[in-house]
Amino acid sequence: PEIGQQGQRRLKASSVVVIGAGGLGSPAAMYLAAAGVGRIGIVDFDTVDLSNLQRQIIHASRDVGMAKTESARERLAQINPEIVVELFQEKIAADNVESIIASYDIVIDASDNFSTRYLINDACVLGKKPNVFGAIYRFEGQASVFAPDAGPCYRCLFPAPPPPDAVPNCAEGGVLGVLAGTIGTIQATEALKLLLGIGQPLIGRLLKYDALAMRFDTLKLSRTATCPVCGDNPSITSVQEVTVNCETKTMHHHPASGVVEISPVELNAKLKTDRDKIVLLDVRQPNEHSICHLKNCVLIPLNELPERMGELDKDAEIVAYCKMGGRSHRAVEFLNANGFKNIKNLVGGILGWIEQVDQSMPSY
Repeated sequence: PEIGQQGQRRLKASSVVVIGAGGLGSPAAMYLAAAGVGRIGIVDFDTVDLSNLQRQIIHASRDVGMAKTESARERLAQINPEIVVELFQEKIAADNVESIIASYDIVIDASDNFSTRYLINDACVLGKKPNVFGAIYRFEGQASVFAPDAGPCYRCLFPAPPPPDAVPNCAEGGVLGVLAGTIGTIQATEALKLLLGIGQPLIGRLLKYDALAMRFDTLKLSRTATCPVCGDNPSITSVQEVTVNCETKTMHHHPASGVVEISPVELNAKLKTDRDKIVLLDVRQPNEHSICHLKNCVLIPLNELPERMGELDKDAEIVAYCKMGGRSHRAVEFLNANGFKNIKNLVGGILGWIEQVDQSMPSY
């Protein structure tokens, strides 16, 4: 009765854009469709990968290789064929975010990186759009509602992007699949409350969820007068690109850092002729190593390298690798600074090796 026919018609006349058709966007979009929200926008530039399926439940095995937007539209049509689903097969950027969100009542930030979060936040503040925020990492999640003129924004909580060294690697951090469902469903709940004008939205509050402890905590948030975008004297008056170095570094030769790199094809050729002269150093975690690894390698996780580098011969020819190349790049930098003269980084890591050399190896 708190919703009734009038509320259902209100939802039918409403619109929500979900930015990201991944772990958070999947449950959020599905429940919005099931609730009868009349127009739903889906923004994503990626395609469905097998590794997505443990958390991105809007997609199925048959959708692997399909654009996530198209896969999402098919699933939402199965749930509710009476709604309109609009697709944006593009990456959110400063030159398109405002036009994408302009015609929607609510924005759901279901992105998975800091750069996009800041773009969404700034566009929502400048465009006066409620921003339903969610984020997940490993076993913990966060959710809040940033509503212009009614409470703080994302920059009030995090005024500027974190420095690169403080950011966990986005591709390698990992997440418990069901955690995405919990936070994404909370985001859908908050969006429906805003559309219906009922309850107490998470405006001025940050909900924190610890899945391991099964505990919810709520922190009060306040608008910051010095906030660069919603403060009393904002310095950000238009949406600008935000660069955050949390992705795996592009693996090329970096003269400034002294890192020399080798491609999987080059390494494979060297191993065929000089296998006994090369030490393969795996700097991943043991659980990753157990899935796949190069034959006769030495396993020393990156976090253990400072204490265990004595196990390596400083004069040996060493090739370091990880999953995609980021951690091994840092390992090479560290070892170079500690007297190792002949060490290289494997471009693209073990995934690059699998793609270019040995497709029979299991991937993750």
